[in-house]
Amino acid sequence: MKQITSAQNPFIKSLVQLQEKAKSRKQSGTFLIEGKREISLAIKGGYEMETILFLPEICSETEARKLSSNTELIEINKDVYQKLAYRDTTEGVLAVAKTKSQQLSDLKLSENPLILVAEAPEKPGNIGALLRTADAAHLDAVIIANPKSDLYNPNVVRSSVGCLFTNQIATGTTSEIIAFLKEKKINFYCATLQNSTSYHTQDYTLPTALVVGTEATGLTEEWRTQAMQNIIIPMQGEIDSMNVSVAAAILIFEAKRQRGF
Repeated sequence: MKQITSAQNPFIKSLVQLQEKAKSRKQSGTFLIEGKREISLAIKGGYEMETILFLPEICSETEARKLSSNTELIEINKDVYQKLAYRDTTEGVLAVAKTKSQQLSDLKLSENPLILVAEAPEKPGNIGALLRTADAAHLDAVIIANPKSDLYNPNVVRSSVGCLFTNQIATGTTSEIIAFLKEKKINFYCATLQNSTSYHTQDYTLPTALVVGTEATGLTEEWRTQAMQNIIIPMQGEIDSMNVSVAAAILIFEAKRQRGF
């Protein structure tokens, strides 16, 4: 079995680039996953592993091989591991995985889908939280409109605690996504301050997409003018917006309540 003991090894340097640069991830079609649970969820979600790297002091060869028996294993030392690992308290294992296509046409929807659409979310932490909520509600899909962040950014992978791999995810422009929803006859409701009615008055029991924007600028006019209905969460404090992942969770679980969970 191959062993790497130098952080200056060309392969390790290429993995550092995967961690740090979206361009490297895009060009290679690969990204890094850290942690046993995350790797297991990615494999379950249909992601193909190219290589698994393990630090024997924390993760044994047997444990690493159990994750994916037909994947190349590389034993690394502490210096190499610390060069690659993001988390301080971690499990001694990383994987190089192939990225997936995120085309709208790849989505496999149920007869009565419930979808979350997020327009231009920028903060990896918010994207991760949205994906965790979508997993908890077992949504059909999460669609990112006009993405600002690379979904395989290690901060997204980490903050989603593996839910990047448990959700169907697609990306596209606002225009492409609106056309897709209309073609599939999916009603979409936009969370916005303008021309809105209280979210709990609407019927989400039919094919539905719930659309949220950024906290700073909200949704673009294209969404607001073409929505089935613009919706708002009544707020009684001094501010007029809340964290996007919190707002999405409130809307999603109202839809789940109407559908009998």
